[in-house]
Amino acid sequence: MFRALEAAFQAGGNGDVPVGAVIVKDGKIIATASNRVERDTDPTAHAELLAIRQASKALGDVRLVDCDLYVTLEPCAMCAQALAHARVRRLYFGAYDPKGGGVEHGAKIFDHSTCHHKPEVYGGIEEEKCTVLLKTFFQKLR
Repeated sequence: MFRALEAAFQAGGNGDVPVGAVIVKDGKIIATASNRVERDTDPTAHAELLAIRQASKALGDVRLVDCDLYVTLEPCAMCAQALAHARVRRLYFGAYDPKGGGVEHGAKIFDHSTCHHKPEVYGGIEEEKCTVLLKTFFQKLR
């Protein structure tokens, strides 16, 4: 999660919501990404999606079966669905997102019978650090 926090900090410094994601396979980081929505003018440039794309290219496979994703914020519904499609083994996230989350809140993508794959989910990892980073970013915007 430390590397995901570093990526999140980088995103915040670039004017994007500070979210970072890391994908690990066999104990090695194979992808690291941070939000680039504003920077790329792309509403789908969430850290999770960028990390999935990176990992898929690195492995030469669209299925990330033996991979784990660490992300600083609970994934939204779009990202949660992408994690299911990529068959990510485990999801570790930091801050909970009652407003925009799609895993423990909102759409709860993995709870639907139409979701073909549900990763193991572990929330609240380094929650305080992740939450403080997000709150600080939004306080500066106001």
